[in-house]
Amino acid sequence: MGVYVRTALPVLLLAAGTAGVILRQSQEPKELWGYVQVRNKVHMFWWLYYANNPTKEFTELPLVLWLQGGPGASGCGYGNFEEIGPLDKEMKPRNTTWLQAASILFVDNPVGTGFSYVDDCSLFAKNLTMVVSDMMAFLGEFFTCRTEFQTIPFYIFSESYGGKMAAGIALELHKSLLDDNGLAEVTAVAKEIMDAINKNQYGLATELWGKAEGVIEEVRSLSNNTDNVNFYNIMTKDVPEVKSDEEENLHLVRLYQRHVRKMHKNSLDELMNGPIRKKLKIIPDCVKWGGQSRQVFENMAEDFMKPVIDIVDQLLAANVNVTVYNGQLDLIVDTMGQEAWIRKLKWPGLVQFSQKRWKALYVCPESMETAAFYKAYENLAFFWILKAGHMVNDELLGV
Repeated sequence: MGVYVRTALPVLLLAAGTAGVILRQSQEPKELWGYVQVRNKVHMFWWLYYANNPTKEFTELPLVLWLQGGPGASGCGYGNFEEIGPLDKEMKPRNTTWLQAASILFVDNPVGTGFSYVDDCSLFAKNLTMVVSDMMAFLGEFFTCRTEFQTIPFYIFSESYGGKMAAGIALELHKSLLDDNGLAEVTAVAKEIMDAINKNQYGLATELWGKAEGVIEEVRSLSNNTDNVNFYNIMTKDVPEVKSDEEENLHLVRLYQRHVRKMHKNSLDELMNGPIRKKLKIIPDCVKWGGQSRQVFENMAEDFMKPVIDIVDQLLAANVNVTVYNGQLDLIVDTMGQEAWIRKLKWPGLVQFSQKRWKALYVCPESMETAAFYKAYENLAFFWILKAGHMVNDELLGV
């Protein structure tokens, strides 16, 4: 989901991936990193790369804040070295980077993610309100210290679950600135989930979400219906890690394994806890990159299934430009699901938006290969990216 706030600090949010732009860096970018104590005993880690454009100063380009999904996946690690940062996980210059278009600020959020950490396990964020509060504390400190970014456009890009957090952050910023059998089984669990949500039983809804994925997992393992479909890209296969059924909160554990732990691959884990730790020189000895991520995920369980449609309605009412987009092959954040919640908006322009026809976007001006479809009305737009899964920026370049 994308949002652009027309205020002194414009804000753009993108969830479920990022439409890739082919950019090449000209030289090694200037970078800074550090910690902000957002609450007592709560430490948030950030990593900033200044824009690296051969013809423009960084002050002529916007600042992009990148938030990873999960919750509990590290933007400073995964987003940085696996997706959009200047270097890949082999520490080699990336062929595609956004640094010619913007400065990039990675933040390990919520607290406990990546190199962020808490001194007391009771201090993990447990809901969107706490996540937003921590991020507002961070942003206040960041912009106070980095005055060079106070007068340039500010964009928030977020991926997957990060879209929910980013929507809440955007609204708070706006306020502060004034400004078959298998199908039957899955369907049955989906109805249970909706029933739990309608009864405000969000913890139960999260557990049932895990159960629903478990049903899909069983179907894809025991039959040819899905042939081990990957939750992030239905055109690829995936063999999930299986934990003992005796472990407590099994559905929650499996959700963590599918959606957060996979972002802490061995090679990336070794990089972050080895060469990167040595480079940064400020990571406490007691902190391991990603070491608190499972606790982050579990502490947010009650908040997973709470809808934020009302927040989007408030953003639209505040004349914020909202862009929603999805990869065609994404299962975990699927296009039909996005269309379904959009239909629940109370925004006055929804009828006109729904009546709009899809328009095609092409890979490049010289090509007639369709890369995406989109439609827009007033301050709401929807992009449907073809041949792309959950990590749109990894799978489709040049749109």
